[in-house]
Amino acid sequence: FGPSSTSVFNCFDTRTSRLLNTMVSCTSLISILTLYLGVAHAIRFHLKPNTKRCLKDEVLKDVLVSGEYHVSETPGHKTDLTVKDSNGHILYNKDDIKEGKFAFTTDAYDVYEVCFTTKMPSEVKGGDREVQLLLKHGAEAKNYQGLADVGKLKPLEMKLQQLEDLSEAVVKDFAYMRQREEEMRDTNELTNSRVLYFSIFSMCCLLGLATWQVLYLRRFFKAKKLIE
Repeated sequence: FGPSSTSVFNCFDTRTSRLLNTMVSCTSLISILTLYLGVAHAIRFHLKPNTKRCLKDEVLKDVLVSGEYHVSETPGHKTDLTVKDSNGHILYNKDDIKEGKFAFTTDAYDVYEVCFTTKMPSEVKGGDREVQLLLKHGAEAKNYQGLADVGKLKPLEMKLQQLEDLSEAVVKDFAYMRQREEEMRDTNELTNSRVLYFSIFSMCCLLGLATWQVLYLRRFFKAKKLIE
């Protein structure tokens, strides 16, 4: 083979390498998104009689939030569930729960509370109740199987729809973090400027006080005829 053949093979190897790198990157991205999609906030804890426990979670605006709960049965116990935002607006409320589901879409970025309250008469004796709670946000909260049945989507199309929604959620999260970073940077710069102005003001006050002390002492010593 001549030099031209060698250059052709080198060009082919370069293009093949780039194509393989692109495929690996895409595969890695899909794997990461798929792994992220399967993450859910599963919580299990024990609730003592006549106590209240609240779980808080920060959620962005226009995000679907769904939850599944299960409470173990204990004779004489009654457990109530309330979901509300930081302003006290009740989004979901149910008394004497056993198991069930709830869902809502956030109106604004806020901290949302899921509160379990257990009640038991004083004459009744019993142990703790086990509470299981599964929270899902955004793409992971959607019922894609139901959407696929309605839209007659194939499994691959349903998976691509999941990845598309998850990608949009990730981009939205990054945009929000960037916005928060800009707000924090502006706050930091404003604080630094205020500290600078306060330092200059403090130095001026100290210089003024020092000048006043020198003049006062000078008049005092002159009055005592200690200096001319």
